[in-house]
Amino acid sequence: MNNYPLHIKNVVCQRCIITVKDILQDLEIPFSKISLGEANLNRELTSIEIHQLQKRFEQVGFEIIQDRNEKLINSIKSVIIEEVYSNDTSNHKLSSILTKELHFDYSHITHVFSESEGQSIQKFYNAVRVERVKELLNYNEWNIAMIADNLGYSTPAYLSTSFKKATGITPSEYKNRHVKDRKSLDSV
Repeated sequence: MNNYPLHIKNVVCQRCIITVKDILQDLEIPFSKISLGEANLNRELTSIEIHQLQKRFEQVGFEIIQDRNEKLINSIKSVIIEEVYSNDTSNHKLSSILTKELHFDYSHITHVFSESEGQSIQKFYNAVRVERVKELLNYNEWNIAMIADNLGYSTPAYLSTSFKKATGITPSEYKNRHVKDRKSLDSV
């Protein structure tokens, strides 16, 4: 079976993946796998199918990515989001993860990302982690120490410092105020 990757902008969560799956099934486009930012199709699309797919994707805020650098940026964001949401506490270096997953030199990855996004990969990574902290605080299932441990912060104090630097308030203040100001991951 052939594999035709389709890169899709703004597919940043499980609900997005389900939406892409539903659209592909509605249009009877065969696929083998859908992940953050990408669908692996079983065949090439006709120009009519591409047009139909673009139209359906636009209705839900997605976009087919065709530019090579945009595909790389989308892949970088997907790898970072997967890393933050995996709760893998093994603390692998982000640079190692990105080079392994994307098969590019880290200097190329960082250059393309910062040139296009106007921020460093590390800044984006930190922003995604802060949004994940907000999400976990809103769920009210884990304390600060558990969140710090699961998101790879060296200490709860470091999590609190990073959170306050990004939001202007501590995690405890955020939790006690019942603030619901989370950003969607496609706007980070």
